Amino acid sequence: MMCSRSPPSLPHLLSLRFLGTVAPRTLSSRQPAALPATLAFEDPSAFRVKSWGELLRALAVFRLCSFPALVNNCGKLMSIARGLLGKRGFSFLLRPTVYAQFVAGEDEREISQSMQKMSSLGLRPMLAVPIEEDLGESTGEKRYEDNMEAMLECVRMSHSNAWSKDPMMQLKITALLSPELCVKLTTLMTQQPYSLSLLVRAMDGETVSFPGLEQREASHFLCGLQRLNRIAEASVGKVRVLVDAEYTYMNPALSLVTMAMMKKFNKDGVWIWNTYQCYLKESRSLLLEALRLSSEEGFGLGVKLVRGAYMDKERKLAEKEGRPDPIHRCWEDTNDSYNGSLNELLGVISQKPERYRIIVATHNEESVRRAAKWMEELGIDKDGGSVCFGQLLGMCDHVSLTLAKEGYAIYKSVPYGSVDDTLPYLVRRAQENRTVLQGIRKERDLLRRELRRRLRQCVKGGS
Repeated sequence: MMCSRSPPSLPHLLSLRFLGTVAPRTLSSRQPAALPATLAFEDPSAFRVKSWGELLRALAVFRLCSFPALVNNCGKLMSIARGLLGKRGFSFLLRPTVYAQFVAGEDEREISQSMQKMSSLGLRPMLAVPIEEDLGESTGEKRYEDNMEAMLECVRMSHSNAWSKDPMMQLKITALLSPELCVKLTTLMTQQPYSLSLLVRAMDGETVSFPGLEQREASHFLCGLQRLNRIAEASVGKVRVLVDAEYTYMNPALSLVTMAMMKKFNKDGVWIWNTYQCYLKESRSLLLEALRLSSEEGFGLGVKLVRGAYMDKERKLAEKEGRPDPIHRCWEDTNDSYNGSLNELLGVISQKPERYRIIVATHNEESVRRAAKWMEELGIDKDGGSVCFGQLLGMCDHVSLTLAKEGYAIYKSVPYGSVDDTLPYLVRRAQENRTVLQGIRKERDLLRRELRRRLRQCVKGGS
């Protein structure tokens, strides 16, 4: 059932034999112009824009996140707290703390207030509806239709509010298409071809036959494709839609659907993007495949480049099923994978900036500095539209605010919704990003330095 080994996600369109002939681009050896010293990200003055409440809240939340036992068991702990305090009491506890740190708000008024503050700091919002499903969580067509309406509302909010130019939003395909079907498609793709044209015809409303699917599955797939089509039609020319990657046992199907959307909607611009997880051993091959495919099919390619967030589950599942570990063996290998893919993409962007785009989505300072250096060397504009940076709301602000101050395009991934709606999202993100949450010592230190500076000023002012 799994497809996490060497076969690429679209095997009928590109052979590994060809991939082996593609030489990675390398940057020239000449030294780029010196970058600003601020890109060392050591300056606590980035936090001077934060209020006292924001400063203290961030310190408290990050302190809690530094305890592995709390992060690893946050789901259970929150469930217990909710049972003890009740829905209202739990919301009262969570709203001014963890929720306020990582979520923009519940309704459009609250979201707008958060986004206006971000915009004033030079940050751009990338709205994310916190809806996703995994195996065993499918909820039926009515729920998927409701999710589609929520996504369409996200498109409307992203476009109609003057928060930033070039707005973006995130989308999870498993909010619109059952994970079980995605897994089956992944299996089928190793046995027989699924052409992008077939999926595009289905998006256009044609009655098509999907090889290997039962009638009920084919009907659901058709409905899911048409839901995605409605969202894409609403966003083209207005909002860039970044499709998230998920688990290896369904990613090939997600990429197939995303590439079909690109084929249809990225002819005259890069409106649909795909995500590439560089902690996967196959990530470089998948990226090269996507570059080749976009060239052959004549569509623009948008890439969200991440390290990855499902490492623990992927490794446990591979061990349980007796498969090779799909994740790079060490952190250094993942870094090499990320930086190599970044190098490749910046190379093609420097040649055809109108056809390729990337968001360097990382909290890793070294990768951010590398990207900035290579942009300088290749003559890529800081805010030309082809390269931008991204971090999660409430995290890595010392990097985000510094990049914005230096004129780079920087987005924050912004979930929104009620406490109940966003709680599963927050728990998953905490568990998936536990190493990031537990490694934010530098940001805590900079926050403390800013707090001490303010306290000294208060003492001087009172003396």
